[in-house]
Amino acid sequence: MEFPQINFLPEISEVFSDLKLGCLLSSVIVEEASEELVQKMKNEIDLLSTQLDAETIRELPPVKALKQSYRALGKDPNRYRPAAESLLRRVSKGKGLYHVNNVVDCLNLVSVKTGFSICGYDLSRINGDVSLGKGKAGEPYEGIGRGDLNIENLPVFRDSTGAFGSPTSDSARTLIDSETQSVLMIIPSFDGDKEGLERATEMLSEALRQYVGNSSPQIILK
Repeated sequence: MEFPQINFLPEISEVFSDLKLGCLLSSVIVEEASEELVQKMKNEIDLLSTQLDAETIRELPPVKALKQSYRALGKDPNRYRPAAESLLRRVSKGKGLYHVNNVVDCLNLVSVKTGFSICGYDLSRINGDVSLGKGKAGEPYEGIGRGDLNIENLPVFRDSTGAFGSPTSDSARTLIDSETQSVLMIIPSFDGDKEGLERATEMLSEALRQYVGNSSPQIILK
């Protein structure tokens, strides 16, 4: 199991010279979250719900940096919110987090703890090398639970088949489900916050080791 090659297209690299990615690769056994993980999520959500409102969420450095990157690409970040902001706003309103499976729940837990939008994919459903570019007008993309999503001017991950990921919504094509045996997770930091990125990636690695069977996370920072 190897990391796919990940390249930045000029439309991204020329605009975001400080861009860094935290990348994690791991084998996994996907199943229902354990009681321990469910309780961990509840405890974290109970704490966060007392600390968060729309303004504090907007000002979290990872959220703020990603929203600024959307504006720089020509996308309204209030219509197409970064995934972490959407999760945090849900928590702040007392709605908690969805329970999907142990792997996705770990991803969402770390996302709300750090403010980073974490992109999670079934590695076997990614075809060939990966590029990070800018969404095109009319480019087909089915977001998980969102149907057809307008990804024009969003930062978008593509493989040889087409667009499969964005910090706003992962795609149905590469979703993590009960058939998934290995995952690729990518944490983008558009302002180059290396320390925060390392902390979030290590936190994600630890969560997988603790709550996901057969996990053996490998990490690289790009």
